[in-house]
Amino acid sequence: MNITNLVPDVNGLVNWPTLSVNRKSVVTVGSFDGMHQGHRAVIGRTVELAKRNNAFSVVILFDPRPSVVHQYAKTHQGQQAPADIADPERLMGVDQRLRVMDELGVDHVLLVQYTLAFAAKSFRFFLGQLVGKLGMRTLVLGQDAHMGAGRTGDVKAIENLALATGVFELDIVDDRGPGYTRIPKDISYTMPQEPGEPNDPTAGMTKAQLRAWSKRHQAQQARVWSSSNVRYLLSQGRIKDADAILGAPHAIEGTVVHGEQRGRGIGFPTANLGAPIDGYLPVDGVYAGWLVDLGEPEHDEADGSAAAEETSQADTGTTNGTAPVASMPRPLDLAPVRSRLAPHSPWRWPAAISIGTKPTFETENGEPERVVEAYAVTDDWLDLYGHRVRIEFTGFLRPQIKFDSVDALKAELATNAKQAEEAARNAR
Repeated sequence: MNITNLVPDVNGLVNWPTLSVNRKSVVTVGSFDGMHQGHRAVIGRTVELAKRNNAFSVVILFDPRPSVVHQYAKTHQGQQAPADIADPERLMGVDQRLRVMDELGVDHVLLVQYTLAFAAKSFRFFLGQLVGKLGMRTLVLGQDAHMGAGRTGDVKAIENLALATGVFELDIVDDRGPGYTRIPKDISYTMPQEPGEPNDPTAGMTKAQLRAWSKRHQAQQARVWSSSNVRYLLSQGRIKDADAILGAPHAIEGTVVHGEQRGRGIGFPTANLGAPIDGYLPVDGVYAGWLVDLGEPEHDEADGSAAAEETSQADTGTTNGTAPVASMPRPLDLAPVRSRLAPHSPWRWPAAISIGTKPTFETENGEPERVVEAYAVTDDWLDLYGHRVRIEFTGFLRPQIKFDSVDALKAELATNAKQAEEAARNAR
């Protein structure tokens, strides 16, 4: 798979690469946050049509997420958001999304820095660029796709344009999945109070009860297969439901840093993640899952950020701020990281994962410390300091609670480790 990093100029123009002078492209467009089953259906269809027509499969990937850029402008007097703006609501970083796209067989990913100037272009102009520059013969979109200034380019408008011009076809994928659900308008973390995987609070409700619940939570309709629903489920500790929509375990990634070594002192050494953490943090609690060692960044990092960095600003930026400079596609070698992520990789261990405060301990000022840490269930001694690691979540074990003694905490941690090991064994 090839990646091209593209930065629009101050007028929102992109210097799209020439992928081929005689081979057409099948294209899809979006931020694809989470790469859930709806996203996989759209991208999978893109790859399928490209292979059938001996064309390139192309994903135009926006980063930062458009909603983040527009929200920043709304609260900052119309200013452009920084390219590296923090996005705690993002389910999955660019590098994680690229790995899934590579698994799906995508030929080219065009990583476009989403800007207000770029967003101001009409969908007609944008699609004209894709036809003329990328040789787009087919555009693949989901049912509710929108694009262009004011989001006026909905599926109907794009279909009319395709029929009127005859230069490209529109292929609409049914990415709705099992239908719709209702989620609170404002998603807030709510830690389950009982051990075990939480249930759907609306399950078994009558229509009247569901209306009352919706009113109380200001709930709104959302697709089951949607990034918003996944965020809601993770905020409630409903890991299994979220993983079912994602089609894979939800994961976060980060660099292991030195903690206070309290876990090591009681026989449960943990890998502590330092900021920034890539991925959406579920609600506080203890989880079953996996810890994967991705290696030291300078040796084993094979993610999209590194690949994007290789396509330097000299290649993708502007010469004087007004004209975009051409960028060349670069091959993205994911073999090293893929070997580490493999199901039976020697760098993968079952893990008991803790998110939140350490209520049994207190810091010097009396305030509990909030951390993300994972205890790998293995007899091997692991030295992961400075390594990039991936934490995958497969189930909720229990809420965070304060134990009466360190011995009681140790006994519970041993139980959690056994639960995580059993969950891993069942997953295999």
